[in-house]
Order: sequence, then C-alpha cells, then structure tokens
Amino acid sequence: MLTLNAILKEMKGIPVDRLEDLYSFVHSLNTKINKSDNLRKTILAFAGSFNDMTDKDYSDFVKETKKVRAKLFERNINL
Repeated sequence: MLTLNAILKEMKGIPVDRLEDLYSFVHSLNTKINKSDNLRKTILAFAGSFNDMTDKDYSDFVKETKKVRAKLFERNINL
C-alpha cells in the first residue's frame, strides 16, 4: 500500500525547476475533490424537499412528471 512517506521520498528527487508544476498538479487534485464535495452537498440540499407533501399529492406529482417527460421525448423536431 502506498503511503505518504513513500510519496514524499519520491518528491525529494524532483528537480527544483519542476516544483511549481508539482504544486499545480497536487493543488488540482485537491480542487477536484472540493468541487466533487460541493456538488454532492448541493444535490443533497434537495433531500427531503417533498416531505411536506401528502402521499396523494406526491403520487400525482410523479405521474404528471412522467407524463411531461414522455411528451418531451416524443416530439418531432425539424432541423
């Protein structure tokens, strides 16, 4: 298993003129994780949004949504 110490040992051999590239790469990895985490938080913010609906209202909402989606993809579009 790869450890932080093994990575640091490899980094010691990197030429000084390439350290900026290394920093940019490491920073980009961290940024991708943060973007992914932010997206997850944004999506989860909608969790429980339908809790205040009655079962009947929710059922009607789901049926109507399915109907609208079906119509949307059955359209003939002339290009």
